[in-house]
Amino acid sequence: MLHDDVSCATGLRALSPLVCAACNTSVYAGNSRAMTNELAQRLFDIDLWLVGAAHFVILFASFQLPHRLRWKQDLQQLIPFNRKLLWVQSGFTVLTIIAFGTLTLALHTELLRGNRAALGLACFIGIYWTTRILVDAIYFSHADWPQGTMFVVGHTLLTLLFSFLAASYLGLFVWQVWLRVND
Repeated sequence: MLHDDVSCATGLRALSPLVCAACNTSVYAGNSRAMTNELAQRLFDIDLWLVGAAHFVILFASFQLPHRLRWKQDLQQLIPFNRKLLWVQSGFTVLTIIAFGTLTLALHTELLRGNRAALGLACFIGIYWTTRILVDAIYFSHADWPQGTMFVVGHTLLTLLFSFLAASYLGLFVWQVWLRVND
């Protein structure tokens, strides 16, 4: 068989040894390079760090909302109770996003191990972001969104980020519950 003895021990490596070790077989040798538990674990290891940090990127965007959407002017039209209610709900949303990011980073090992409570959290966060995308797609009209290139680009980037978060958390949950081969 061709390429069975390919070694990754060359002097200058174009790829990380981790990638090289995972891909040391050839299609010509009859191996389709199916994803192994080890490779999936490596991918989710990196992914969890990224999605944990991504929640804080969302916070950066959310802190710009009151100014960019002129809440000071628009909220003056509401009665004080409704205005306070909006601020309280917004505060709870910010706390939820902080908790998602912090818990993802703090429970990184537990999520990778597949601990039940951590997987419950991953499933919940995945459903949360999936629901956020669906509400945006089904409930809001395109005409509801502010006009301008900055808002269109921002909306598109946030939707892509929400999709990445939903796919990451639900992907981890599915892998841990149904696809992972017990070691």
